[in-house]
Amino acid sequence: MNARDIVMSPTPPPVPERGPGPKGSAPARIVNRNSAGTLASYVFFVALALTLAALLVAATGGPWRSVTSALLDGSLRRPGRWGETLAEAAPLLLVALGSIISSRAGLVNIGQEGQLLFGAACMAFVATRVHGPAGLLFSIAVGCVGGALWAGIAALLRYWRRVPEVITTLLLVFIAGQLTGYALTRRSLLLDPSRDRPNKTSTSAQLTASTRLPGIHLFGNVFPISVVVALVLAGVVAVALGRTVWGFRLRMVGENPRTAQRAGVGAVRAGSAALLLGGGLAGLAGSLMLSGGTANYRYTPGFSNNVGWEGLLVALVARNRPSLAIPIAFVFAMLRTGSGFLASTGVEREIVDVVRGLLVLALLLPAAVSFVRTRRRPASVEAGA
Repeated sequence: MNARDIVMSPTPPPVPERGPGPKGSAPARIVNRNSAGTLASYVFFVALALTLAALLVAATGGPWRSVTSALLDGSLRRPGRWGETLAEAAPLLLVALGSIISSRAGLVNIGQEGQLLFGAACMAFVATRVHGPAGLLFSIAVGCVGGALWAGIAALLRYWRRVPEVITTLLLVFIAGQLTGYALTRRSLLLDPSRDRPNKTSTSAQLTASTRLPGIHLFGNVFPISVVVALVLAGVVAVALGRTVWGFRLRMVGENPRTAQRAGVGAVRAGSAALLLGGGLAGLAGSLMLSGGTANYRYTPGFSNNVGWEGLLVALVARNRPSLAIPIAFVFAMLRTGSGFLASTGVEREIVDVVRGLLVLALLLPAAVSFVRTRRRPASVEAGA
């Protein structure tokens, strides 16, 4: 068939299909190469962080040889430690799932710390007044609703007055801290109606045995049932975002709100729902922390212990993928439990915080490098063209 026959032919000639070949297709090789490069970058940055941490500990006169060993002993190897790590990972995963939902809608919710605090305070308000399994479930639901309502303030300001949610969610963290701190004072009696203590005591009443989460005993380790709840919700969020019409609409709003509006998808409804769900999951995390034994089943001013901030980092490291957030949350939980064990070896607490920060930074750098590389790639292609 010559060129004239091709032009005059009513249908184009069939194009022969190419098989994957013995080494696989080009896209598969690119994906494998990128995955290997990402894994290598994680290994490099973590090893670099551990080296810097050892040097820092040695410079302050601490046992630098036992840095890695102490972190592993405190998080995994010692009896009962990996159960504690799982308990720490559950709220981190829940907060990360809420952040992922908000990010899919194109919203930047960085107020999970305040939403967690407010949700836990609402849960404590109810749990100190009702008892029994029904009271436990009801108080957890109230805590979830409380976190959602606290995030709903940012949603209202975002779509009513065009105030960026990144500002309102951040400022609401400080308001939540002050508001819940006042609820702990003797004057308010909101979180402990029967308290008769000095004025400076700032803790809620302790939850009774009937309003505490049951624990799971496995191979000598004990962890609350909130671990199972977090894993189930991670699967639900992954399916909802990746395989449902709602997830597709949410992604459409996040990528191009104007096109979504023309397609009949309301940005206000989808964005508000995303913020409410994100706040609800943060409030659920705080409720499960309180009923799971955090702070000896009492609500205290430092109750959240930066779980909201670190949950946001889990979502960033996981690149907004719910399935990937599961192992990342466990790694961050290992840093939390292992750093506490490192302090017991004689390393100063301030140095322990620096070591932990170095390791968190090591987990964030590969994602940042990949993002910069992806942003530069189109520019280089256009320059070559």
